[in-house]
Amino acid sequence: MTVVLYIIGIVLFLIGISISIGLHELGHLTPAKKFGVKVTHYMVGFGPTVFSFRRGETEYGIKALPLGGFIAMPGMYPPLKATTRRAGSTSDAAAQHADDALGDDHLGDGAAEGIANTDLATDVPSRPRKQRRGRLFENTMADAREFSNQEIEPGEEHRTFYALNVPKRLVVMFAGPLVNLVLGIIIMAISLIGIGIMTPTTTVQTVVECAVPASEAAERPADQKKSCQDDDPLTPAWEAGIKPGDDITSVAGVSTDSWDELSGVIKDHAGQRVDVEFTRDGHTQNVNVPIIAHEQARVDDSGQPVMNADGTPQTVTEGFFGVGPVQERQALPLNEFPGAVWDQVSGVFHAIVTLPVKLVDIAEVATGSKERDAEGLVGMVGVGRIAGEIVSTDQLQIVDKAQVGLGMLGSLNIFLFAFNMIPLLPLDGGHIAVGLYEGARRQINKIRGRGRIGPFDTARLLPLTYVVIGLMLCMTALLVYVDLVKPVTLDAIFNSG
Repeated sequence: MTVVLYIIGIVLFLIGISISIGLHELGHLTPAKKFGVKVTHYMVGFGPTVFSFRRGETEYGIKALPLGGFIAMPGMYPPLKATTRRAGSTSDAAAQHADDALGDDHLGDGAAEGIANTDLATDVPSRPRKQRRGRLFENTMADAREFSNQEIEPGEEHRTFYALNVPKRLVVMFAGPLVNLVLGIIIMAISLIGIGIMTPTTTVQTVVECAVPASEAAERPADQKKSCQDDDPLTPAWEAGIKPGDDITSVAGVSTDSWDELSGVIKDHAGQRVDVEFTRDGHTQNVNVPIIAHEQARVDDSGQPVMNADGTPQTVTEGFFGVGPVQERQALPLNEFPGAVWDQVSGVFHAIVTLPVKLVDIAEVATGSKERDAEGLVGMVGVGRIAGEIVSTDQLQIVDKAQVGLGMLGSLNIFLFAFNMIPLLPLDGGHIAVGLYEGARRQINKIRGRGRIGPFDTARLLPLTYVVIGLMLCMTALLVYVDLVKPVTLDAIFNSG
């Protein structure tokens, strides 16, 4: 049964990522058709075609490997004669609409091994190369221009991608990543607001018997760390007779509607006697207790202990009462949701900025010189394995499994958005960068009185594009290897948190 559940988890993950990629491509497709561009293919996946049908001039289909997708539009590499055109030099229909051009045969979106939206034209049927003289990349650029425009019928020049003005091209290119961002936010809303998050309450779950300073506790033998000794001071809550199930309503005259308010008041009254009001079995009771000044380990914003230069933990003195809260699932307040989205998006962008460092760490893991970091980079194979563990584990309730799965899918969509915004071809961000360059070049030529010029010859960027593709393929292979031989497990993720 566990194996079946594990497989179901992987399948659910593949369905989720396929839907995300399909919606991304739909984000490209919809404005392209709205603007009159001829779209010949809409495909989810790479490799051999499993299923397809034609509606109008567009073939829609699903391919064998659900790790990416693409739409195909003629004219993403403008013809060489169009790139050298100036106003008045030709009367064809495209000249009346062309301001600029973006490049590549396909808008592909590969998610293979942590690579999002790679725009690789790997699914185009090959054709015999013509014999040409000249340098390698000159031949390659000529082939790319010819192939990109081979499905343009006479009189359809105005329906090519390069015939769009700059704003429309930017809309077509940005709409795909935008869909992933919106989808990621919607999934986060379902998870955090719809399902809710485990939140500490003012109801008492546990009462701590004794209070031992952190520095003293660190020096105790292992068999004494979790038990009280005869000379250990008792906590105020234990001495006052606080019991599990009591609901603390105020401390020192301050109403405590949340655990954060309760713990904050207690920390601020170290060494003072205060009134603590609580309800038990529907009856209100009040006790006057001393809040002891207790030495605690200092932690950072992520909850990790802060260490001194000599390796010992830093400590801080705060008020201590001695109770632990009941955890309840509560909807995240609406006013806190934008902050949660910002933390997620900014965290993903930070991870992408530090991607080279993380890849070095992964390379060290692959060579056996370093342990795998549970919070480090994970590829698509690794994420699929984790999805299988989530569904098959008995450590989580069904609602928890759903929430963790939604969290993974939401994070992945935000990653697809952020990765695609990298301003390098063949990613969407590279196309956007070229479009912005075209817009700036057009304005400069207007100011200088040079009139309208043809679109930028994006084929000239093919050498850089191939370098980027090569680096992404290397990253893919590295992550596949590490995810197979040294995978990140669900237990490791829980323990790291």
